[in-house]
Amino acid sequence: MKFSPLRWIAANFGNLILAVFLAVVVWISAVVTADPNEERTSQPIPIEIIGQNTNVLLVEDIPTHTRLTLNAPISIWDLLENEPDLIIAWIDLSGLGPGEHVVPVKTQINISPYRFVSIQPKEITVVIDALVVRDFPVTVTITGDPPLGYRKDEPLIEPELVTISGAEKLLSQVERVHALLDISGSVETVKKNITIDVLNENGNPISDLDLSSKIVSITQPISRLGGFKNVAVKVVSHGQVANGYRLTNVTVSPPNLTLFSDDPRIIDEIPGFVETLPVDITDLTDDVEISTGLDLPPGVTSVQEPNVLVQVSVAAIEGSLTLALPIQVVGLSPELEAIISPELIDVIVAGPLNLLETLSVEDISVILDLEDLPVGVYQRSPVVEVFIDQVRVQTTLPETVEVVIELAPTPTPTPTESVTPTEEKTITPTPTGTPTEMPPTIVPPVNLPTNTTQS
Repeated sequence: MKFSPLRWIAANFGNLILAVFLAVVVWISAVVTADPNEERTSQPIPIEIIGQNTNVLLVEDIPTHTRLTLNAPISIWDLLENEPDLIIAWIDLSGLGPGEHVVPVKTQINISPYRFVSIQPKEITVVIDALVVRDFPVTVTITGDPPLGYRKDEPLIEPELVTISGAEKLLSQVERVHALLDISGSVETVKKNITIDVLNENGNPISDLDLSSKIVSITQPISRLGGFKNVAVKVVSHGQVANGYRLTNVTVSPPNLTLFSDDPRIIDEIPGFVETLPVDITDLTDDVEISTGLDLPPGVTSVQEPNVLVQVSVAAIEGSLTLALPIQVVGLSPELEAIISPELIDVIVAGPLNLLETLSVEDISVILDLEDLPVGVYQRSPVVEVFIDQVRVQTTLPETVEVVIELAPTPTPTPTESVTPTEEKTITPTPTGTPTEMPPTIVPPVNLPTNTTQS
């Protein structure tokens, strides 16, 4: 009988289907075992906005990222960790006008296999407003004034108009576009670039608006009136401060003055400063304030006060001095004695030279407090005190000394010598011969105190 393949397949078709099914099951089991599925949540994915009309704006913040929960093999998650751009998320605003809308978050996953589980957020609420563009004039507030004798003219603003674009709701609140310039004390034209503010009717700034220019250039012309001139004040002094002192600073208040004359030619001939009358600083040893007048040409007066206040600062010239001083021990118990090494320390002091020249060892004490210390060897820092103001201790060399505390030796008693009384001899005068003449004994008078009793 001849073999027929078709007849054989027909007779064994069930077995073939079962074999293929079992092979697929074995393959899937092997794959799952080697690369098992896991349910995870992805990294934050940026949300793109598409389809937005050019004449509308989003006026409220919306979420900028979403996260997807998927069930996928570990190998897929490894790819997503390394290439997060394989997942794309967006919202479509096509055809949406002003108002509040709820739009779904759409995604595209460019890898497989996976099973979608969830997305968070799933929907986003967007508030849309019409985009409006308007021009606003820039207003300028000038604060302060130039000195007397100067005047300010109308300021120049560039640009005079600013184009502002933004949501219609915000733009309707704009009351004015404002810039502020301070010209206090200026004697010449002021030109500055100023950042402008967009304000509502209450004077509060409005943000989230686009400006064609956030900075304007303001030119404020300032000119001098005839017969007036603003000048600096220069202090003139004579004499020298006291020996051992130095001049540290000289200031004048006010530092500038406005002068006036009926004859403009005299004012024009005055340089940019005016001198004070001479200020005497002879033998100054401390700071002083001196009121003095001005050395003005005839026919010229000061618009302000005729006098100025000069402040002179004086400081002593300082130096340093090194003294070798003994150490005074205090607080040591009577039954102990201390051996200090070294016995003298060098003390470096600083202060005004005139005080250092008169400084002596009596003006400084070096104290070493050994109170409650038992027998032993110690390292201690003496305390140095200066009894003259303005003189200070800079350092001591050495900073610490060695102290050896021992028991004081017991004193040995000194023997007392006995005194033998001298035998008194009696001299008997000889009756014969010529008596020897003795010189008279002169007894000085004794003034006895007199007690006076007042009754």
